Amino acid sequence: MFEFEDYYKIDMDESHKAEAYSALKEELDGGEVGYYLLPEDISLVANIESYILEKNLASDRIENVVILGIGGSSLGTKAIDRLLEYSTKRDENAIRRRNNKNLIFLENVDPNEIEESLKGVRVDNSVFIVISKSGGTIETTSSFKFLLKRFGLTFDDEVFQNSFIIITDKNSPLDQFANDFNLKVFHLPTNVGGRFSVLSAVGLLPLALVGYDIGEILAGAKELKESFFAKKEDMLIKKAYYYAINREKTPINVLFSYSSAFKFFNEWFVQLWAESLGKINRDGEHVGLTPVGLIGSIDQHSFLQLIIEGPKDKNVTMIKVKNFDNDLMIPDITLPHLEKTDFINNHTFNELINAQCDATMQSILDQDIGLDRIVIDRLTEKSVGYLILYFELLTSLTGYFLNLNTYDQPGVELGKKILQERFSK
Repeated sequence: MFEFEDYYKIDMDESHKAEAYSALKEELDGGEVGYYLLPEDISLVANIESYILEKNLASDRIENVVILGIGGSSLGTKAIDRLLEYSTKRDENAIRRRNNKNLIFLENVDPNEIEESLKGVRVDNSVFIVISKSGGTIETTSSFKFLLKRFGLTFDDEVFQNSFIIITDKNSPLDQFANDFNLKVFHLPTNVGGRFSVLSAVGLLPLALVGYDIGEILAGAKELKESFFAKKEDMLIKKAYYYAINREKTPINVLFSYSSAFKFFNEWFVQLWAESLGKINRDGEHVGLTPVGLIGSIDQHSFLQLIIEGPKDKNVTMIKVKNFDNDLMIPDITLPHLEKTDFINNHTFNELINAQCDATMQSILDQDIGLDRIVIDRLTEKSVGYLILYFELLTSLTGYFLNLNTYDQPGVELGKKILQERFSK
């Protein structure tokens, strides 16, 4: 399912590996970091599937699944949907993982985007999922209020109670609201932070509603979890260690993904990496690794120039998909004056994009830039679940080596406090 290629030039003491495994095992056993347990929550899968069946939410009546959430409440779901939906959209006869429901995200409070997103959305043809771990996210509650006004709903309306689902922490203000007005609630584990929550109800409920096999997503994550805690993932630890000890020399981490399907996955990675690792560590140092998400081959024509000839302050992870399951061919056509492009005639676009990935990788290696590559056989629910947990574990390991709290976000909370004070004047 996966191949991992590591070109980092580093010797790592065995004691560092043992200590890193032990540190994450302590987080698992201590109960303060809950995302490690999500891949085994089969009961949640059963609860989600039974609820969808009970309320007939898989019927053709439901055309839209609307997510009210921002950051960790939406990015992971968007990432998985794009990875899987994009890979199965090729022709009418292909096996489709996704049904025909629209997955709509109300994230930003940009009024133009809100209006555009809601075109064709009615309360009778849609399910609305309101997601806020704290229960008071200002972007989410503002969009929630707007929908109530737009559709003329009151709290006691049966259509309101049947159309809106809440995902939040137990006993949060949003949970209390839901209990008062008989809304369905899926609770987040209190020890799972928002940016690590995609394998909880936050991601699994909307993904199940649009037809994905959420059991397989968890199965992929579980496979890596078991391998990691069996101490079989030394390369993952080595990569995190390399990032941490070279943080001053190469503070920029580039994720170069060779498929347009990774657009939102790159965005999810940027949030996970930036919010988890940009901290004042336990030694009082301001530390951080700056994430950059690129799409190949598009960004070969822009950012690659900076990687190759710009400051040597970056390292690169490349993602390559072996099989796009699409035999779209480049025709054997000669264009006058453009004969030099004929070398690619009669080859597939799959071959072209992967050859470009290989060539880009070699050009980076030739400049003695730190690089590793993840090669995925094909995009499936199982491989995507594995990939999600891979980057979550990498984040935790890097945070351990940077000697910081990976799971808080005091800088974000400060901004929220200033916003509230400004509107309270």
